[in-house]
Amino acid sequence: MLARLCNLLAILTAILCAVVGKGVMGMELPKHPRLLFSRKGIDELKERINRYDWAKTQWEALKRRADAALSEPINLPPRGGNWWHYYACPKHGASLRTGKRIGEWQWEHICPVDNEVIQSDPTKPERDYDGVVIMSVHGRFANLVRDLGIVYQITGDRRYAEKAKAILLAYADRYLSYPLHDIRGKPSVGGGRVGPQTLDESTWLIPMAQGADLIWETLTDAERETLAQKLFLPAAKEVILPHKIGVHNIQCWKNSAVGLVGFLLGDKQLIWEAIENPERGYWTQMRKGVSEDGVWWEGAWGYHFYTLSALWHLTEAARNCGINLYGDELKRMFDAPFKFMMPNWRLPAFNDSTEVALLTEIGFARFGITQPIYELAYARYREPLYAALLSRGERRSDFALWFGVGELPQPQPILWRSVNYPASGYAILARGEGEQATWLCLKYGPHGGGHGHPDKLNFVLYARGQVLALDPGMARYGVPIHGGWYRTTLAHNTLVVDETNQKPAEGKCLSFGTEGGIDFVIADAGDIYDGVRFRRAIALLNENAIVVIDHVRCEKERLLDIALHLRGQWSNLPEGEKWTPPNKDGYRYLTEATIRRVSGSAAIAVNPRPDWRVAVTLIADAPIDLVTAMGIGSHAADRVPMIMVRRQGKDLALVWCISLDGRPIQAVWAPDATKRPTDITVQVKLPDGQHYIIVADMEGGNLKVLR
Repeated sequence: MLARLCNLLAILTAILCAVVGKGVMGMELPKHPRLLFSRKGIDELKERINRYDWAKTQWEALKRRADAALSEPINLPPRGGNWWHYYACPKHGASLRTGKRIGEWQWEHICPVDNEVIQSDPTKPERDYDGVVIMSVHGRFANLVRDLGIVYQITGDRRYAEKAKAILLAYADRYLSYPLHDIRGKPSVGGGRVGPQTLDESTWLIPMAQGADLIWETLTDAERETLAQKLFLPAAKEVILPHKIGVHNIQCWKNSAVGLVGFLLGDKQLIWEAIENPERGYWTQMRKGVSEDGVWWEGAWGYHFYTLSALWHLTEAARNCGINLYGDELKRMFDAPFKFMMPNWRLPAFNDSTEVALLTEIGFARFGITQPIYELAYARYREPLYAALLSRGERRSDFALWFGVGELPQPQPILWRSVNYPASGYAILARGEGEQATWLCLKYGPHGGGHGHPDKLNFVLYARGQVLALDPGMARYGVPIHGGWYRTTLAHNTLVVDETNQKPAEGKCLSFGTEGGIDFVIADAGDIYDGVRFRRAIALLNENAIVVIDHVRCEKERLLDIALHLRGQWSNLPEGEKWTPPNKDGYRYLTEATIRRVSGSAAIAVNPRPDWRVAVTLIADAPIDLVTAMGIGSHAADRVPMIMVRRQGKDLALVWCISLDGRPIQAVWAPDATKRPTDITVQVKLPDGQHYIIVADMEGGNLKVLR
């Protein structure tokens, strides 16, 4: 019966796609412009500039850029660009800074950690730093074409259209002579001519198409044909379309680029490919890529916004042409960051992402735009949360100019509370108000595909205005430290077995709720190692006290390491013997490592700030080795204290008591509190004298709190 229903559903889906596809093929496109703006959108833009000072200020900045470009020579780079992820110091992993120009298409490239100037080598893609800067030059020309087109539409001054046309025709003359190349310099599918990937080709092509659309009425038929045949169609059909990915952030960029070329040229097959293709079109990306919680499936907040940054180009062009792509899935994507943000309006650095700041005018430079894109989201959905975000900053962005609603409603205060999101696999425990609230997020859900990290049951802890227990995030992919540290299990606050990374896995939440006024979660890590079961319970007793209970069971004896990374400096670190970490991924990056044997309990403290001390009390069910070392934060020179509990054995029960006010929490085992041998029972005494007995049934996944 189930198989019949699935077959019927597949048939109905195919019929629906065919019907919708015919609708795309039969539609009549409006006159230009119709990509970034419709004619109505241009009129609204003019009205915005006339009525609102913030829009006028942004308009004046845009016009100054366009005016400056009128006298600039059009000197296109002699070659395509290189991969952004190579632009990092090979020693520290920190992003390089571009210095002065030292030759023809050559620059200084400076490490921000020690100010070393690193030489570019175009014969080695991973050291071709000049090529990365060249890619940014290509991007600047593309954005300039779009900006010139906007200024032409507002002013009617054909000088701006003529300059945009000159850049477009220069690229049409040069484009097919740029060799196809990928990130390794090979002429393979997946590479580009202007960029080293179809991704980069798409991000470049989108503003080129938007700008061309804005000046299309000024072009002759011959010029339009030249642009179509020598630039836009080769880029879309010969470079981008042959590279097939599926549901992925890169495919969203490719869909927008292909779709915009289709809308620009009236090529309805390209429009169908972008929107209706059942394997990789827009609707498939939305239905398969967006969780019920609104989180993009790759589980990295940088890529969540990078995907949003890709989608809106297509949704706006389609809207201008009478197709509504603003469905529920896209709304959920805009909503999701408000569910998962920390009290400082930043999103944690899970998977291949650094922290992402919602409160920013510039946005997340590589992965997309944050606060500004909510100008468009609010214009289309009128969600009060979006307005609350916009009202917290100055409205100085292109999105505010292009789409901003004139008057924003008064924002409502945000209450921090504990909540579980099983679809995306994050459980949040939170108490307090404003940016000083305490907030913890446990990560137990889907792996995240190629951008996932092996860190099941990792958690991030935020308190008193900053991240305390951190996820280090990522480095640029082209440097060894990304795989050697950032993508290792040891770099996260979780379990490592036999000094190897966890397998990609999906865990599950066993229970979540409130017991005796205490918020808690218990989760299972899933199949992270063969023959190993790892479960973690976390209880938020109050804004200053957190208890973490870890339980590991193995079919045979294994080497178990559980790590906790806390920002700050050691405070009265207990003496230990020097420990030499193994020469393995993750471990080889540790410095200042010491080890000591512990029976019973141990207390360690760090100072996140000079005026703030955090105390950690540990108890284990049998003797352990306690390792302390310095791990890595945002780059190799950013050193972060790491506490690691090590045991050789088949099982481990471990309790971490984290006191945020610096006064140690007392903890002892309380086995007589219940009669069940499977319970992990601990008696906790807080600095203010309150006593709790926490009973964690790690087999059944239940937690009780007795006072």
